[in-house]
Amino acid sequence: MVTDTGRQVFRHELGIDDVAACFNGFKNLHYLDYHNLTASIASGSFKIKAMIVIPCSMSTLSAIACGNSNNLLERAADVALKERRQLVLVPRESPLSEIHLKNMLVLRSMGVDIVPAMPPFYTNPGTIDELVDAMAGKVLSVLGIDTGYEWQG
Repeated sequence: MVTDTGRQVFRHELGIDDVAACFNGFKNLHYLDYHNLTASIASGSFKIKAMIVIPCSMSTLSAIACGNSNNLLERAADVALKERRQLVLVPRESPLSEIHLKNMLVLRSMGVDIVPAMPPFYTNPGTIDELVDAMAGKVLSVLGIDTGYEWQG
């Protein structure tokens, strides 16, 4: 799913207007409407192993930390927490305020993995795509998924 703000980011940073179309052609990816609180992932009976919120705004992080469920993203994260499933949040905002840090600490104490979008420059990336690949590899490695990315340094 992509939030309303996420759609704006897609448009501004990637020049993509039809976000749902980005998911076409992928066998194991399914686009869900962020406003649909009756979607399958809003229920604990829908079995998932993990959930990643990337990027995760501080607003979303705060809502998850407080147990707010005003949209499908927040509800799915709430379900992941209550069902004790792995939840990974990738905040990209900085600098961080005390409130941000406290919310992250609250979530971490509940077992949430916080993986800030801090690309590993020690890999000597030559392109933005290499930075993105390295960051994605870092996030997926938290889930125990081997991407075949070879870390250097």
